[in-house]
Amino acid sequence: MVWSENVSSGSTCEGRRPAGFTLVELLVVIAIIGILIALLLPAVQAAREAARRTECQNHLKQIGLGAISHHDVHGHFPAGGWGWGWNGDPDRGYDKKQPGGWAYNVLTFIEQQQLHDLGKGVAWPARKTPITTIVQTPVSAYNCPTRRSSIPYPNVYNSGYAGHNALNTPIVARSDYAGNMGTRLTSHGEGPSDYAQGDDPGYKGWFFDPVNNPPDGLIYERSVVAIRQVKDGTSNTYLVGEKYLNPDSYATGKDPADNESMYTGYNNDTGRYCLVNDTTKLLPRQDTPAYVDTNIFGSAHAATWNVVFCDGSVHGLSYSLDGATHHRLGSRNDGLPVSGAF
Repeated sequence: MVWSENVSSGSTCEGRRPAGFTLVELLVVIAIIGILIALLLPAVQAAREAARRTECQNHLKQIGLGAISHHDVHGHFPAGGWGWGWNGDPDRGYDKKQPGGWAYNVLTFIEQQQLHDLGKGVAWPARKTPITTIVQTPVSAYNCPTRRSSIPYPNVYNSGYAGHNALNTPIVARSDYAGNMGTRLTSHGEGPSDYAQGDDPGYKGWFFDPVNNPPDGLIYERSVVAIRQVKDGTSNTYLVGEKYLNPDSYATGKDPADNESMYTGYNNDTGRYCLVNDTTKLLPRQDTPAYVDTNIFGSAHAATWNVVFCDGSVHGLSYSLDGATHHRLGSRNDGLPVSGAF
């Protein structure tokens, strides 16, 4: 009898691993992937924030170069305008007679001439339509991407304005940047009731007294500051920086220093102070929920806030910047030295 050496088909599978993953192996793989994602996510978020911060700095660079071009053409940095009751007027030039603020006056020099000139030569009341369009039109260079998108936002305080800001528009464009109004804190208001009052040399309604209370910033009420007046040096003086906002109100318009169109004249929507002394410390601050401050610079960035200087250079400065240094960088003519700021 011949015995077969063949092994049964059942014995050929003996010791072979079953196909696919076991449940335990699958859970281990999922756990490893979760750990890798948890490790990677902060790095991705940090990279995205770094890109947004760089974009913010590029926006300030555009603004700074636009302001310098404004100076080259008109002999002074952008005027600060009349008050929060007034918007930009294309027929009023670029000096003290211009009721609109710096954001309006820079438009011509950041490739927004067409927007700046809307309504030019058009009489009221027909002019209301193009001026309303200006007020509602955002410009990407005026917004920080870390904080909010460049879109119109609700206008919750839209009545009772002087001048031609009485548009009652439901939306307005807002900026995340503010001009340097210096180290001398003052009040803000709507401004004169009409053009004739604003043009009257004897009008007493202005807040800054050029003789008894001369401002030392760059952009303030009816400002027309020339480089020769920046006696501390253009590389040692703020021009425009990020402004502090309450993050709870980014999109609502309810922050009292972010409730107007960005094209209005002198007010704390368009300018901030650098006053730091024994009793007042207007230091830059990171945006903080539930905290409101209408006078300071600040930012949505975690470690630094960005500012463009009068020479066009942009710097990210720490929130822990020395108070005396911040004060000196805010004044164009205090004659005090600045060192170690950046």
